[in-house]
Amino acid sequence: MRHTRWIVVVPVKPPARGKSRLDVPGVDRAALAHAIALDTVEAATACEAVAQVVVVTNDPALARESGTIPALRFVPEGDPRGLDAAVATGIAAMDPAGRMPRAALLGDLPALRPRDLAGALRAAASVPRAVVADAEGTGSTLVTAAPGVAWQSSFGEGSFVRHLALGCTALEIADASTLRRDVDTADQLDVARALGLGPRTAALLGA
Repeated sequence: MRHTRWIVVVPVKPPARGKSRLDVPGVDRAALAHAIALDTVEAATACEAVAQVVVVTNDPALARESGTIPALRFVPEGDPRGLDAAVATGIAAMDPAGRMPRAALLGDLPALRPRDLAGALRAAASVPRAVVADAEGTGSTLVTAAPGVAWQSSFGEGSFVRHLALGCTALEIADASTLRRDVDTADQLDVARALGLGPRTAALLGA
């Protein structure tokens, strides 16, 4: 279990559809959304438990801006049908038979540290399905499935209880873990800043 390596799929909405509530005075929302997504995927690629990071998006600018991040795989989302469909598209592109452990990671974790993700994935390796609750305890930031287990997810508002209903084990992740601090609002971004933002987000905010 310690040496299990995962496929991690990160769905990222184009700025026109994503982060509509993230309003920071003096900061371009599209640029901020890109910075947050890129800091998230860079942390995931640096995680020792991750074999491949797959970004599912219809945003060509994001792919262009990711040139300094090694070993990313981009998969087009196609017709927008929500986060769950985007994740399923990425998983089908990489591992349609479900032979590897797979995880879906939200792309709005600008303070994410590779060690926090690694700890959660190591814990997830011992159960068929797992979920990590967001800082508020109502949403989900990470969902996993073991090899041979059919993929299912139900992201969106109130997703944590839905993932439990799908058979996910709730992982006991510390409240202060950077894996739990997703960002949809300026107040949540302030909390993430206190944890330590990734380089792109920090530079954009002058942090």
